[in-house]
Amino acid sequence: MTADAAPVLAELTLTVGPPANGGSCVARHDGRVVFVRYALPGERVRVRVTADRGSYWHAETIEVLDPSDDRRASLCPIAGVDGAGCCDLAFVDPVAARALKVEVVSNQLARLGDYQWHGAAHPMSDDAATGWRTRIKLDVGADGRAGFHRHRSDELVSDLGCGQLPAGMIDGLAATEWPPGAHVHVVVDDDGQRHVVRTVRQGKRNATEVIEGSYHGLQRVGRRSWQVPVTTFWQAHRHAAQTYSELVSDWAQLGPGMTAWDLYGGVGVFAAALGDAVGESGQVVSVDSARAASRAARATLTDLPQVRAISDSVRRVLTAQHGTADVAVLDPPRAGAGREVIELLAAAEVPRIVHIGCEAASFARDVGLYQRHGYTVGEIRVFDSFPLTHHVECVALLTR
Repeated sequence: MTADAAPVLAELTLTVGPPANGGSCVARHDGRVVFVRYALPGERVRVRVTADRGSYWHAETIEVLDPSDDRRASLCPIAGVDGAGCCDLAFVDPVAARALKVEVVSNQLARLGDYQWHGAAHPMSDDAATGWRTRIKLDVGADGRAGFHRHRSDELVSDLGCGQLPAGMIDGLAATEWPPGAHVHVVVDDDGQRHVVRTVRQGKRNATEVIEGSYHGLQRVGRRSWQVPVTTFWQAHRHAAQTYSELVSDWAQLGPGMTAWDLYGGVGVFAAALGDAVGESGQVVSVDSARAASRAARATLTDLPQVRAISDSVRRVLTAQHGTADVAVLDPPRAGAGREVIELLAAAEVPRIVHIGCEAASFARDVGLYQRHGYTVGEIRVFDSFPLTHHVECVALLTR
């Protein structure tokens, strides 16, 4: 096969190199880069090429010829080649998987953020690789069965035994017949109660039906409780919200009478900690584009009159702001905050920023943008918040 031949579904034998962002490792064939899933650095594997992107190919491992010492029996019975795309590192020793994630984050920060970082990925407090997830959304196929998507595919895997899920979370759901095209949201809240909500698109709106429990689940951080809609964002790992809240509170270094901006603030977890720190003489502006999240923030934080929850885009709110804040906390979606938002923060001369990112490349690009606006990276913390997967959560402290 020549280097420019259409390779899709062709099989190759490759020796795999370092990890790449997105869960693959890098190999080469006839001078072309091949991103190989379900392989580890140093392994010799037989692969099936699944996509031709011109200058590079995607492939997946179908046979391991020389395995790494870090390879283990999969901790997720439904993941892997021809399985669900849920747990792409379930075959890796969890400690070794964290080391791979650190290597990826370090590489992305160097390439995209012009920043040299050498650190570690911190596990969540109980260090459990399985059973950590508290929220899932399942899609329903034409056959009426709920399932997880295969990697980059519309096809569904109707076996729901994902290694991320705690015992009992999906009991009975696989045998249930659902309306084709529906979404099934499942939450196990902090009281251990399961809530199942079904949504179906009807015209321009979603029709919602509570199947079990209620539409709201109880979530706790510190002394405060939230009633969070099952269909609204909350951290997936059972310990993540508490862990991030404590770190944000520590890094913000706020005192009475100060001002904080909580951007992409969701239901107000960080706003609660910031509001406690600034007191009634201070001010916290929490912004999120999801109206349900902002409503939950307002309902929960009624005892903090210094907190104002706004449902709008972060860019519009920052554009309309007069004055500045002592600290801004950002927890943007996977695409990151981006150039416009960071320019607005820099123009407002916010001296201290705590930035959270759930995608390594976007996080690294944002760190680079901050530095170009004169910010200095004070510290970076990386959390292994999504065991069995390539995903991480990164937090940066930036000052100027």
